[in-house]
Amino acid sequence: MTDTVTLLDSAEHRDLRVRAPAGPLPYFVPVVAAEFAAAAAACPLLLAKDAETGRFYAGAMLGFQPGESLVELRAGEGFWPLHVERQGFFIAGDSIAIDPQDSRFTHQDGEPLFGADGAPAPALRGIQQTLAQLHRGLEATQAFVDAMLGHKLVEPIDITLRFDDGTSLDLAGLYTISLDALDALDDAAVVTLFRAGHLQLAYAMASSLRQVAVLAARRNRRLAA
Repeated sequence: MTDTVTLLDSAEHRDLRVRAPAGPLPYFVPVVAAEFAAAAAACPLLLAKDAETGRFYAGAMLGFQPGESLVELRAGEGFWPLHVERQGFFIAGDSIAIDPQDSRFTHQDGEPLFGADGAPAPALRGIQQTLAQLHRGLEATQAFVDAMLGHKLVEPIDITLRFDDGTSLDLAGLYTISLDALDALDDAAVVTLFRAGHLQLAYAMASSLRQVAVLAARRNRRLAA
């Protein structure tokens, strides 16, 4: 959150409207467990460590460096990150907070947040659902990460890429799921992970690494153009 964040209030913000998320997308966007399947079909899905807490979190790699997006994203189609959809909105206890200075908010165009009666309008109800999904998803995702760490399935991965224009990129500080370690688990551990829904998530993350080559090829085509 920023210093400008304030609680959303139907009286104070009755004329506030919201536009679609704008501005450059983060090249590595946090995701929750429910997003793994869609994310893995579109881009690499990896683990990274939070710079402040040191805890692992899951993220979708949309590009290889800040300011770069190599994944075609459209709201309501395929993979559309919840973290992007909630831009400008935050959970504050049992309430919703906003950053009024975010470019999404306006008094001229966009969709109203509140109806004439002060009740949440469809746009705000959609945001409420998004924030609820994120809130629930954080717990499920942390349970997955804890299970992977508990079974020693998390391994670092260094990605080195060389492009047709002669440039290269070294991506460090990223982690994935070791398929070798996963295959070495005993039957009881595998059944436990399966019943918890963690096995499917682990394979989704591991299989998404093939998307690194897809994004690299896409970047090469852009460089050539």
